[in-house]
Amino acid sequence: MKTIPSRVIAVLTLVAGLCGIVTASADERRVDRAWEAYVDRFITDEGRVIDTGNGNISHSEGQGWGMMLAQHYGDQQTFHKLWQWTRQQLGRQDVSLFSWRYDPSKTPPVRDNNNASDGDLFIAWALYLAAEQWDNRNYANASSSIRRAIVDELVTDMAGYTVLLPGIEGFKHSDTADLNLSYWFVPAMQDFAEMAPEEPWQALIDDGVSLLDETTFGRYRLPTDWVTLTADGVVSPAEEWEPRFSFDAVRIPLYFAWGGRDEGASIGSITAFWNDPAYQPASAWINVTTDERAEYPISRGVRAINAFANNQALPDPVPKEEDDYYSATLLLLTHMADDMR
Repeated sequence: MKTIPSRVIAVLTLVAGLCGIVTASADERRVDRAWEAYVDRFITDEGRVIDTGNGNISHSEGQGWGMMLAQHYGDQQTFHKLWQWTRQQLGRQDVSLFSWRYDPSKTPPVRDNNNASDGDLFIAWALYLAAEQWDNRNYANASSSIRRAIVDELVTDMAGYTVLLPGIEGFKHSDTADLNLSYWFVPAMQDFAEMAPEEPWQALIDDGVSLLDETTFGRYRLPTDWVTLTADGVVSPAEEWEPRFSFDAVRIPLYFAWGGRDEGASIGSITAFWNDPAYQPASAWINVTTDERAEYPISRGVRAINAFANNQALPDPVPKEEDDYYSATLLLLTHMADDMR
């Protein structure tokens, strides 16, 4: 057998290395285009994330998602702008949480001081990750303050479950609690549980999985966006909202699979619904009581969640013209989850 001259090996190694560099660079450019396109379409110069599918409002959810993505893509400048705008425009004066909605067409633009606990979680986790990435103690302190406020103001016990209230006001009643399981952002809860094991984060995760076993309604055994938990442990679709598996609940498979806790019964029901061969493309929502369906399909962002939950290849992360803020955000979040997984 002939020996390959060392100079040939060196050349081949160099070529292989260059090919690897080119491949990595091409992938990096693709990722950069996705984030750059997102920033260009949905984030203003002052750091406000615009919900293009909802009257161009902003909310704590979108600000938190934007901060998470900016950190993931290493964009410290955009992260700083997002955080400054969020703190100045949505930060509450009485507690380290954030008003949930900002409407630039109203005066004042923040007319409801109530918070949304998922937005608070996103912001706290984004600050935690940013503090680690950029060695920023101010981010770490802010994250810690928000985390403690969530525990103090939003975590409670009901019927033997540790639950996350969707907001400070309006969701806990004398013998019931209205819950939204898409607010259980498991990756953040996991990091907080590791950081502060004396706090109830692990109980929240475990009881969230248990509640998912109870929230299986209708023909397809799907969770509704909003459920009511009674003091004696009965879970049912919440009466004040339409009994739909819809735009909130579609996030459940992403959050629980991202955290490696996708064993809840209704998660398998969700992906089975999306992949039902009798109804393709899958409907954007369904009423679990009447089986009424949306006349339009799930978005590309929701299709990405379906792919992620089934360990399939994800669609290209670059937002298309058809993608509004919500679809584009879910698309990029799914790629972030896939990168972290």
